[in-house]
Amino acid sequence: MSEVIRVQGAREHNLKDVNVEIPRDKLVVVTGLSGSGKSSLVFDTIYAEGQRRYVESLSSYARQFLGIMDKPDVDSIDGLSPAISIDQKSTSRNPRSTVATVTEIYDYMRLLYARIGVPHCPVCGKPVHRRTAQAIIDEIMKLPEGSKLVVLAPVVNQKKGEFAHIPEQYTRTGFARARVDGVIYALDEFPELQKTYKHDIEIVVDRIVMKADVVSRVTQSVEQALDIASGVVQLLDADTGDIHTFSQRYACVDHPSEDIPELEPRLFSFNAPQGACPVCTGLGSRLEIDPDL
Repeated sequence: MSEVIRVQGAREHNLKDVNVEIPRDKLVVVTGLSGSGKSSLVFDTIYAEGQRRYVESLSSYARQFLGIMDKPDVDSIDGLSPAISIDQKSTSRNPRSTVATVTEIYDYMRLLYARIGVPHCPVCGKPVHRRTAQAIIDEIMKLPEGSKLVVLAPVVNQKKGEFAHIPEQYTRTGFARARVDGVIYALDEFPELQKTYKHDIEIVVDRIVMKADVVSRVTQSVEQALDIASGVVQLLDADTGDIHTFSQRYACVDHPSEDIPELEPRLFSFNAPQGACPVCTGLGSRLEIDPDL
């Protein structure tokens, strides 16, 4: 595709064999005196030819519902794409009217973003992903034989408090250890935490040495951890100390407490509470009192 729209010999209305090159994929302003031929060039020549070529590419059945424009008086136009024209006379003062709504592509854009969009963490900007329990298990089973893993269920992430209820709560459900701020303790030796500091606490669900016959054990441990931690499981490499986080929901590895909702069209609608700016409620402006009045 050419990088310019090249017009040769435009003679529509008051144009006199005009030759012009207009860069593509740029915001281009055509300006001039009244009657100088701006509309004749932009609307009656370039837009008319782009629209005519597009309609002619459609089936005869589709063409019967669309008006075919006359070929403009021009020698040649290269680099054209299907064109959209918005008449300046059809402007709206409705603050919810945008270029996307006027051209009726807004709903398609919302659907496109909801279906193929990749959510990102609102704190660090990293892309976030989710996996099914089976996908997590399959990923673990790819690890080399002999790898030593600790399956963790994160229950506290960067929160302040003493969390004195943790030992009793999880001892009753059959667990014996917890990892507190990076150190593994027996639940009956749970450390006294300072409530003014932020803490990380993970329940130790299982310790596994990777072998070919541990699939059922890995499956049970992962599903148990996902159930405890509301869809999140962490794997601690016992040899290197590295942590790998997997999630059934959209969650950032570095900020798992951030709530990232399921992508759906209403998240991209300024007319819906879920997608509208909480400050301007989707209007793009807000009313304020002038203190000088």
